[in-house]
Amino acid sequence: MKIEHLDNESFENAIKGAKTPVLVDFFATWCGPCKMLAPVLESVQDEIGEKAKIYKIDVDEGMEVAKRFGIMSVPTMIIFKNGEEVERLVGLRSKSEIIATIEAEI
Repeated sequence: MKIEHLDNESFENAIKGAKTPVLVDFFATWCGPCKMLAPVLESVQDEIGEKAKIYKIDVDEGMEVAKRFGIMSVPTMIIFKNGEEVERLVGLRSKSEIIATIEAEI
């Protein structure tokens, strides 16, 4: 399943109205570990289905959002529940660890 990309404008709507947990991957196109994480996140989205939603935001294009959440390194994944940050994973993580972290918030 293709993961939707957000920007400064679409970010709020994506996390505020969500009925399920939302994982946002803060990434950069020049980041090697971010490129390695992309297919892992697609596989995670396929496996968890409708239980949670995954989005990506490029920190170079979504600087306002990245600054607001204090993103200092990429990849950083933040899980939101009811519009609030509930968990943060920094760096390349395994599929099983990402799924376990999301499922803890379902």
